Amino acid sequence: MSGNPWESAIREFERRDRECPQTPGAILFVGSSSIVLWSTLEEDFKPLRVINRGFGGSQLADTVFYADRIILPYKPGIIVTYAGDNDIAAGKPPEAVRDQLRLLSDKVRHSLPASRILFLSIKPSPARWHLIGLVRRANALAEALARETWNLVYIDVFSPMLGPDGRPRPELFVEDGLHLSAQGYVLWTSILRPHLMR
Repeated sequence: MSGNPWESAIREFERRDRECPQTPGAILFVGSSSIVLWSTLEEDFKPLRVINRGFGGSQLADTVFYADRIILPYKPGIIVTYAGDNDIAAGKPPEAVRDQLRLLSDKVRHSLPASRILFLSIKPSPARWHLIGLVRRANALAEALARETWNLVYIDVFSPMLGPDGRPRPELFVEDGLHLSAQGYVLWTSILRPHLMR
């Protein structure tokens, strides 16, 4: 990636791992700020062992680019990914999100053939509601890709985040209308936990 803007964050992960090596097989969470800010992650998924390797502002291509350093070394059985939100906001087409998700799936399958990726759909943020058509298209493409890709599972967090009026539920977001509130993370946990406990 041009300039590697997240290199310092990746090096910090690596420094922590040198000081406290991770045992292979944990559930790995990776992606943009919605993962970074999930401060209750370990508590939410007890007794499962989880690792948070989100880096804020990142796009799906960044997750692919850094996969050799922030995914593969942990040998996770399950990789939970939230990305694509910033891609759409940066002007990338929905097809680019799908294509990067395919690259991530291929990279994981090549090195960790028994591992699965759980892709959390792009959320319907009030602050990015003007992009909702593109978000819906990206989610639809990701879901279609998952149906034909054995190591990829599409998790719909988009639909439950809409109210009866078809608009984002405001209580699920903090004031910026983009990041999740505590209630938002409670909802995501309730959706994701059954998949991780299987």
